[in-house]
Amino acid sequence: MLLSEHLAFTFAVIGAFVNGLFILSLVFKRNDIADVAWGTGIFIVALIHYLSGGQSKLSLLLTVLAGLWGIRLTVRIFLRNRKKPEDFRYKKWRDEWGRWFYVRSYFQVYLLQGLLMVVIGYPFIHASVFAEGYSFTTLTYLGLAIWSVGYFFEVVGDWQLDRFIRSKPAPGEILTSGLWKYSRHPNYFGEVTMWWGIWLMVSALPFGYLALVSPLMITFLILKVSGIPMLEKAFADNPAFQEYKKRTSAFFPLPPKKE
Repeated sequence: MLLSEHLAFTFAVIGAFVNGLFILSLVFKRNDIADVAWGTGIFIVALIHYLSGGQSKLSLLLTVLAGLWGIRLTVRIFLRNRKKPEDFRYKKWRDEWGRWFYVRSYFQVYLLQGLLMVVIGYPFIHASVFAEGYSFTTLTYLGLAIWSVGYFFEVVGDWQLDRFIRSKPAPGEILTSGLWKYSRHPNYFGEVTMWWGIWLMVSALPFGYLALVSPLMITFLILKVSGIPMLEKAFADNPAFQEYKKRTSAFFPLPPKKE
């Protein structure tokens, strides 16, 4: 298939996927189903292109990495949200959007998320088209090393956060140890780092620059839109967080500033 045909195929599959998610959100009255399915959706992008013919060594490697990342993320968010109220962000939108909530959530949550799944998952599509016959290069191994660093930060950061939450901290208490001593968002740092590693692995392929859309998009979303800004806004009135913010890097892991 041509690249355009691969893209059309991906939009069709992911379109069906997010429409199914929207129906489930109506049944369960929970829009945070979208968060649970995020990692799985991108894994689906990688898997369908590997199975549909792009069975190069690079496509196989990328599909395995997508599975390690996406399935873990889905399971973690599902377990985190289970038996809890709908995520506060979606609850706020439900209240603000009123009778237009379902229409707006369909377009602004599910269809938009489907588009982002394709955009961020684009390296998997690119590899399925252009990686046949290509051997691993230095960039492949370097990208894999960078991805591994990112995966470590995301997995360990999430584990430390979940353990902290299970300890039932006092109201206003925040996590400031482990990886969180060096970055206010080590899991987000890991997320962004992984996608730059993925891009590096496909960068040597023909037109590899096209896959830059993936790490650039996830970096923008996390640093400027729905990641760090939205989360830190929720802690704006927390004095302990404001003190933590003064001494701790927002993103890149760095030694804390001396007080």
